[in-house]
Amino acid sequence: MNRDKRVQIFTLLRDANPSPETELNYTSPFELLISVILSAQATDIGVNKATAHLYPVANTPQQILDLGLDRLKEYVKTIGLYNTKAQNIIKTCDILVREYGGEVPATRKALEDLPGVGRKTANVVLNTAFGQPTIAVDTHIFRVANRTGIAPGKTVREVEDRLMRLVPDEFKLDAHHWLILHGRYTCIARKPRCGSCVIHDLCEYRKKTSE
Repeated sequence: MNRDKRVQIFTLLRDANPSPETELNYTSPFELLISVILSAQATDIGVNKATAHLYPVANTPQQILDLGLDRLKEYVKTIGLYNTKAQNIIKTCDILVREYGGEVPATRKALEDLPGVGRKTANVVLNTAFGQPTIAVDTHIFRVANRTGIAPGKTVREVEDRLMRLVPDEFKLDAHHWLILHGRYTCIARKPRCGSCVIHDLCEYRKKTSE
């Protein structure tokens, strides 16, 4: 796939959704960080249901520390791997209070040093909370990048590196959201909805469906 085609693809995605946003509900960088930690191997809907009860009670590092591990688990127990996630959240809150004055750091290294935060989570926070042009590759983006030919790769990191290299600069800030939403609702895993796809004519997938 050449640069002109990528420009056309992202132009169409932008035209269809000029201001894409995450589907996680949050009102601060800290809330976003906690929601993204909870979202690993879970749905945004499931996370939002849990945090709708948690955040009115505790939505700062100190408040969650005051809540304590056992009570935190009660709020997030509907989410997969909640025991481990709750432990990581408590540890992360402790570090944020002790080392960052209760604020979420805006650098990759500092974020990835937090318990429960890997490269993908750091990328989401850097992009969504701090407006940095990062691309967090999840299963949806990995599928879309490979299936369409936008940035094929065998590993998540390879796809991320190719996207960062190949996505034109004017689209980089929102590319993460456009691709994840496209993968979540149109370029779905088992039977992509090619018939209603805005980039149908530019996509290089050879097994397009008529739906």
